[in-house]
Amino acid sequence: MITKITIGISLVVSGYFLSKSNAFNTTVSKSNYFSISHVQQEKTPLQKSMARGKEIYAEYCMLCHLVTGKGDGVNFPPLDGSDWLGKKRNEAIHAVKFGQSGTITVNGKKYTGTMPELELSNQEVADVMNYTMNNWSNKNFKIVTVAEVALVKK
Repeated sequence: MITKITIGISLVVSGYFLSKSNAFNTTVSKSNYFSISHVQQEKTPLQKSMARGKEIYAEYCMLCHLVTGKGDGVNFPPLDGSDWLGKKRNEAIHAVKFGQSGTITVNGKKYTGTMPELELSNQEVADVMNYTMNNWSNKNFKIVTVAEVALVKK
C-alpha cells in the first residue's frame, strides 16, 4: 500500500514539473500568432485615396448627390454610372475644384444648376474624385493625382 501511495505521489509531482517545462506545455502565447483581424493587406494608393475621399464625399457631396450617388434626377446629376465623369475628366475635376454652373449633359439628360466652390485642397479634390470615379458602378481605376488636379486652372 505504501508503494502505491509513493508511486502516486511521484507521478503527481513529476506531472507538475513536466507541465511547467516547455516540452509538455501546451499553453500557446497569443503574442506568438497573429489573429486574422490583425493580418491585413497593405492598401493601394487608390484605395487609400478613396477612403479619404469617402469622408469628403459624406461632408460635402452627399447632400445633393445622395449616399447612392444617384442625384435627384432633376437638379443634381448622378455620379453613379455618370458618363460625364469618364468622358469629361478635366471638366469634372474643374467642377469639384472651382464649382460648376450652367448646363451639363449627363447620361443624355441636361442638368442646369450651380455647384458652389467647395474650397478643397488639391489632395482633397483628388481623393473625392477617386472615390466617385471608382465607387458604386463606376470603375475607372486610373488614379486622379494631386499633380493632375494642380494642372486644372480656373
